Amino acid sequence: MTSGDEPIGRRVARWRVRRRMTQQMLADRLGRSKSWMDKVERGVRTLDRYPVIQEIAAVLRVDPLVLLGEDRPPPSADAGPPDGVDGIRAALARYDREPGRPVPAGEVERHLEHAWLTYQHAHYAQVVRLLPGLLDAAQGLRAHAPELLVQAYRITSSVLVKLGEADLGWLAADRAVAVAGGDPVLAASAVVSIGQALRALGRDRLALAAAVAAARRVVPTPETSMVHGALLIQAALAAAGCGDTRRVGELTARAADIAARVGAGDDPYRTSFGPVAVELARVVAAVESGDAGEAVRRHEQAIRREGWRRLPAEYRAAYLLDAARGYLQIGDLRGAGRMLVEADGVAPAEVRARPLARTVIAELARGRPAPAGVARLATLVGLTR
Repeated sequence: MTSGDEPIGRRVARWRVRRRMTQQMLADRLGRSKSWMDKVERGVRTLDRYPVIQEIAAVLRVDPLVLLGEDRPPPSADAGPPDGVDGIRAALARYDREPGRPVPAGEVERHLEHAWLTYQHAHYAQVVRLLPGLLDAAQGLRAHAPELLVQAYRITSSVLVKLGEADLGWLAADRAVAVAGGDPVLAASAVVSIGQALRALGRDRLALAAAVAAARRVVPTPETSMVHGALLIQAALAAAGCGDTRRVGELTARAADIAARVGAGDDPYRTSFGPVAVELARVVAAVESGDAGEAVRRHEQAIRREGWRRLPAEYRAAYLLDAARGYLQIGDLRGAGRMLVEADGVAPAEVRARPLARTVIAELARGRPAPAGVARLATLVGLTR
């Protein structure tokens, strides 16, 4: 078996032994349990979140690509951040904005609407180009229309997390919470973004604490129930990352109860919360918990539910990537490949621009033969010549 064919968990175990560390020692340095570490090394729990791989690599003092079994870096490793991310970083670091004639709130609102729709269609490159100017314009309205700046920071956080810039995404989400001030619902919507960024960074316990605290501050009413439910979903996914399956069950049950009372009206805070979202969250939570059999069983029921096709393309494709992880965990390479190809059909950028997707594609591409469609995707994302 070559290094590229070797499961990632086995590579972690091999490097751990080389560094003369026990499972408990490595788990302690990562802030994880010995049980979690053991499942990773045995392949029961798949390592498919790039920030977590980076964290393990840092402790083991190796390049993350060594753990991924790559004999050469993918193109993005040489090219640096995706085109345009530096412009967003500069906009977030611009503290000396010259006061001038502000852009009218109505115009900023229209631009935000366009940016959200573009994001929900997974046209991430376009969103990245829009964001620096949108952030500047929204910052000029901070005193008069803070809700617009909160939205701008939230969409910034979301797209940065997608593109593997979770640290910068966390900064944008934190800014959103600060701008929301004393508006509990607006602040809670920003904490949804905080939860997403922290989970992408592998900081599940922090994400859980933040989401639960924010949910407690928001009383579920017809106007606030979607935000409240979205927080419960973030909390449940974070609990799954912590291995707390009992808490996952409690939180998803509460979310399902709220979802059953949510109407089909507007979604002003862009949560996509509802009954289908809760079922999808249960699938993802099972994947995160290492219960892949349960994840696959639930998945095959969830995508038949009414409302699945009405979810944004970004949401569906991101979920299908998680479903692919579930199939990968049970060793069903054909099923995982089918999920990847379907996700690519729904929203190509979700598969071709995200580090998480590259990790899953790399694992599948090592199959002999690789599932149909996966070899093409591996070439498209630069994993094979």
